[in-house]
Amino acid sequence: MATPNSKTTLIDYCKRRLGAPVIEINIDEEQAEDRVDEALEYYQEFHSDATVKGYMKHQVTGTDVSNEYISVSSDIIQVTKMFPITSNFNTARNFFDIKYQMMLNDLADFATFSGDVAYYEQIQQYLRLLEMKLNGHPIVNFVRRQNRLYIHGDFADNDIKAGDFIVAEVYTIINPTTHTSVFNDMWLKEYTTALIKQQWGSNLIKFEGMQLPGGVQLNGRQIYDDATNEIVALRERIRVEHELPPDFFVG
Repeated sequence: MATPNSKTTLIDYCKRRLGAPVIEINIDEEQAEDRVDEALEYYQEFHSDATVKGYMKHQVTGTDVSNEYISVSSDIIQVTKMFPITSNFNTARNFFDIKYQMMLNDLADFATFSGDVAYYEQIQQYLRLLEMKLNGHPIVNFVRRQNRLYIHGDFADNDIKAGDFIVAEVYTIINPTTHTSVFNDMWLKEYTTALIKQQWGSNLIKFEGMQLPGGVQLNGRQIYDDATNEIVALRERIRVEHELPPDFFVG
């Protein structure tokens, strides 16, 4: 299949790029699957196409209050913002409530705005200053390896109670099992091929210098070194061309 849509078809594609079936690629299937998993992990860590921006809504439970943290899904890799906490949405309407926050965050229509861009930006900064002075934002810390969102102070001060709603802006990993087009990403295919090639060379290194019938010698070291250089170049390319700008606040 020319278009990979699963781990198996991606492995087959990579082997064909390396010369199979004309050349035997000496790598075990479990080794190949491990290299695909490594490639996906690196892709999801740095590629902008591997994640999607969204909003997490959570109703606080008694367990959350006693733990003093919120458990989040393992597919969430970044928490970039937390909106001011609303108690059951029964309090008086706040000018800087969640609905307003989303509108302010995503507003991009200048058609009905009277003024130039500089004035518009000044108004935006002024509104953000008012919001910070009047409301402020909860101090949070997202620990990805624990899948926990810590909200400092609010639990201890009883500012967050069971039944309150938490809304946070998050980045979530796109599940390749559900969205199979991930396996056809150009960078991912090249990177997986390089990892499998490196594993192939590593497997052959122990036979270095051994002469086969006909005088042919296996050069696993050269295959390994070539693959390593390709991996270094691909890692540099993803950071330069595909990574999201590191200008947002995490936690």
